[in-house]
Parts: sequence; C-alpha cells; structure tokens
Amino acid sequence: MQTASTDILARLEATIASRRGAAPETSYVAQLNARGLPVMARKLGEEAVETVIAALSGSREELVGEAADVLFHLLVLLAARDIPFAEVLAELDRREGVSGLDEKAARS
Repeated sequence: MQTASTDILARLEATIASRRGAAPETSYVAQLNARGLPVMARKLGEEAVETVIAALSGSREELVGEAADVLFHLLVLLAARDIPFAEVLAELDRREGVSGLDEKAARS
C-alpha cells in the first residue's frame, strides 16, 4: 500500500529514471549521470553535511530543504546503481521491530 509520501518518492524516482538519458544541457539528473558515480556520491555527501549543519544551526525551513536535497540525491545515486527505492523500503521493512542495537551488532 502506498501513502502520499511514497507516491511522491515513486513519482520522483520515475522522473529521475526518465531524465537519466536526457541531454546534460537540459537536465540536472542527466548532468550528474554524465559526470559519473563518484560525482553523484560526493554530491550526496555534500547534501548530507549541509543537512547536519542545518539541523544544528539552521531554521526549520533550511533543514526541510536540505533533507529534501538528500532524498533527491540519494534517489539519483540509487538509480545510477540500478537499485529501486523499493529495495531500500524493503530493507527498512525487514528491520522494523528489530532493536537498532541488535541490528547493528548483527552486522559485525
């Protein structure tokens, strides 16, 4: 079952997929794809740092905007690796009800 939130993410994922092969001069997504995975990963990292800064010293609106940027760039990066967002959601679903401490300990 999709919610309004997952509908928005699904539409964004579809838009990103449709723009991956566009001409780089016409699409930011196409520009990122043309520049390659390292640039996409670095951009996600930059957006994550900006989100941390906004969380610590910015306004509510700044944090919301930066969080949106992180989600967008994460979806771009996942698409570049051919990983549908549904796989990330499935992993979150798998972890539901599992203590974060237990889940982290199981990884080591």
